[in-house]
Amino acid sequence: MHQSIKIIITLFISARLFATEVSPPEAKPPIIFTKAEIVNASTTRIPFKVVDQLIIVEVELLNQEGNFIIDTGSESLILNGNHFKPTRKYRDDGKNKSGVHREIESIKEKYLDSLSFNRLSLKKLNADVIDLSHIEKAKKIRLLGIIGYSILKDFEVFIDMHLNQLTLTRIDKNGNKLSDKVYAETINDSIDFELKKHTIILEAFVGNKKVKFGLDTAAEYNQLNKKVDSEILDYFYPSKELKLTGASGKRKKVLAGKLYRVKLNDSIYFGPMKTVLTNLRKMNNAFGTNLDGILGFEFFAQKRTIINYKKKKLYFIKSPIIKP
Repeated sequence: MHQSIKIIITLFISARLFATEVSPPEAKPPIIFTKAEIVNASTTRIPFKVVDQLIIVEVELLNQEGNFIIDTGSESLILNGNHFKPTRKYRDDGKNKSGVHREIESIKEKYLDSLSFNRLSLKKLNADVIDLSHIEKAKKIRLLGIIGYSILKDFEVFIDMHLNQLTLTRIDKNGNKLSDKVYAETINDSIDFELKKHTIILEAFVGNKKVKFGLDTAAEYNQLNKKVDSEILDYFYPSKELKLTGASGKRKKVLAGKLYRVKLNDSIYFGPMKTVLTNLRKMNNAFGTNLDGILGFEFFAQKRTIINYKKKKLYFIKSPIIKP
C-alpha cells in the first residue's frame, strides 16, 4: 500500500520461540512476528489471517502489538503514522508517491536498526511513515504498517492460502535458496515474470487475447482496465457497483463482477475471479508501463504461489483435492 498502494493491505515471534538463550531487553529487535516458527537457519514460517481479502500477520513492533499487511504491490516498508512518529530528521520532499490506484501524499521516513524474522535479520532499514488510520477503521484492526518489496525481495516468498501461512526463505544474489530443505510440497509448475521497478508483471491470456497483468497481494479484488479491448471485456460479467477506499483514504465507485477464461499458459489457468473494472491510467503513468489489469487476492486464493524476485520466477504448488 504505498508505491503500489491498493484497494487495501502485514510482522513476528514470541520470545519463547526465539530460542535457547535469553537476550537483554536492549537487544530485542524492533519488529517481531509473534507467531513465527523456525523451519531452518534461513527460513521462517509465519501464519497469517485474512481480513477482507488482505493477508495480515501479527507483529510486535517497538513495544506495540498489532498487524502488518503483506503487500507485493508496495515498494517499501510502511509504518502507520497513527502509531509511529518519523525520526527527527526525515525526508519530506513534497513529492507524491504514485500507487496502483492513486497518489499517496505526506510521506515521511523512519529509521530502524534491524528487522528480524525469527533468526532472519535485516539491518539498517528505512520505513516510510504514512497515516493509515482510515484503513484501521475500515478493517477494524490495529494496523501497524505494510511489508512491501524492499523487504520481500531478499527472500523466496511462499504464499499458501490453503494453510494460511507465509514462508520466507533467504536467497543469495542469484535467487538460490540458502537451504534445500524448505518445502515439504512439490513444485508442479512455474512461469517467468518481468519486474518493472517493484511490480511483478505477468503475460497472460483472457480468452485468446494476450494481456499484461500486475501481481499484487494487497489487491482485494482483481482489477481490469476499462480501456482494454472489447474482446477482453466480453469475458467480464458485471453484477454490482462497489465503493472502494484506497490507501490515501479516497473513495471511488467501481463496477464489480467476475472475469472468466484467464490463463497464464496452457497448463496454468483460473476459474472465474472477482474483478472490478477501473481506470489504471495513473498507475501506468507512474510505472511507465501499460497494464491491462491487476491480479490480487483471487489469484493467490486459487494458486499456492512462490515468488522469487531475483530469478523473476513464480512457482506453483498443487492444491490438495478436498473430498466432500
